Amino acid sequence: MHRRELNVMKRLLIVGVFGAASLAAGVAIAAAATTRVSAATVSVKTIGGAGKVLVDAKGHALYMNDQERRGMVLCTGACLSFWKPLTISGTPKGNSLPGKLAVAKRPDGSKQVTYNGKLLYSFALDKPGRVTGDGFKDAFSGQKFSWHVAHPTKTAVSSGTAVTNSHPGY
Repeated sequence: MHRRELNVMKRLLIVGVFGAASLAAGVAIAAAATTRVSAATVSVKTIGGAGKVLVDAKGHALYMNDQERRGMVLCTGACLSFWKPLTISGTPKGNSLPGKLAVAKRPDGSKQVTYNGKLLYSFALDKPGRVTGDGFKDAFSGQKFSWHVAHPTKTAVSSGTAVTNSHPGY
């Protein structure tokens, strides 16, 4: 009987260890679902082939899509496996940017950085100093997206809502 109880305890211990490992992996995946930068510094960097682009604090190029306007978040669910929202906990800061940084509230309650009213994302397949998602077209849950690397632009605001820039499609 004692040996049988010992075998049961070993099995329970093994199940517990696997359960804890699975939980830890799940938490790590969930934490990686967004790019969270405490200072959310956005700056301009010249990247070969793309020119001057916006980058996050880690040097990853930032992207916008044509479909999200005025803070309307459409990239959710499976879209987030490729396009990582630049989220912050405070106020976004930019290094000498000609445009305006702000935040928009995501469906999960997090704050996503916007530039001239457009939501900013990094591309999961990019490495710092590389632009591989420019011109990318994809669709998730029936929603089509056209992605473009974010370039620094000046804004001209009239009537409090219109934003213009020198890069069509951005």
